[in-house]
Amino acid sequence: MTKIAVTGATGFVGRHVVRELLACGVRPALLARDPSALPEEFRSCPVAAFDLAMSPADAFDQLGRPDVLVHLAWGGLPHYKSRSHFEIELPAHYRFLKALVASGLRKIVVSGTCLEYGMQNGCLREDARPVPHTPYGFAKDALRQQLEYLQSEYPFDLVWARLFYMFGEGQNPASLLPLLQKAMKAGEPTFPMSAGEQLRDYQPVETSARSLAKLALAPGAGGIYNVCSGKPASVRSLVEAWIREAGSPITPEPGRYPYADYEPMAFWGDATRINKLIN
Repeated sequence: MTKIAVTGATGFVGRHVVRELLACGVRPALLARDPSALPEEFRSCPVAAFDLAMSPADAFDQLGRPDVLVHLAWGGLPHYKSRSHFEIELPAHYRFLKALVASGLRKIVVSGTCLEYGMQNGCLREDARPVPHTPYGFAKDALRQQLEYLQSEYPFDLVWARLFYMFGEGQNPASLLPLLQKAMKAGEPTFPMSAGEQLRDYQPVETSARSLAKLALAPGAGGIYNVCSGKPASVRSLVEAWIREAGSPITPEPGRYPYADYEPMAFWGDATRINKLIN
């Protein structure tokens, strides 16, 4: 059976990916700075306890010499404009991944971001030229390029999974859905938000996690994949749908906040490639 290791297992996406792998009969090795932060349901998984920024020389051995690494760890979020993404995160993650590949790792599935596409509008395919507009998007895209150069020296497969927007259990409390849920729970009469006309590509985090698990287990997977629904929806329509689903009397209050200046007005992913893999 394929041996898989996962970084970022305590994070929003990571914990759902681990659950998907366990459901597939795979007991992945988990990298955690603080093993006590792992959910109780993961305690049966082997754990390597160290910080990847200061990873030991035997990191590959501590992870159980996996065939595949699902690399979801990344610090500094959700501060997308922080220079720490290319000053601290980028060099640390490249050193860590290079050391594993040099030790014998044969496949890496790395979580990228839709912010690598920058301010481009419309339906975005994987072959679109990245033009990142934030330090976070730049650092992720730079890591992808570094790993592609590394492939000329070491024989490993690289899967680059560009994650679009997700919602669900474990999400950052400052994200849209948790803020709405908090307001509904508090009995607020209105929910202040942006004008809400921007088009985004949202899907449940469980769906994205299932795609990442498939990418890890698929023998022929390689290259860039958009992990998305492929279905654009306005933010306002999403908020209204969540309110209806909750049966809440709260009323959206659009126009209270400006649009983010690092996102285009209307963009979503082309899901053709990931759907072909899954189906």
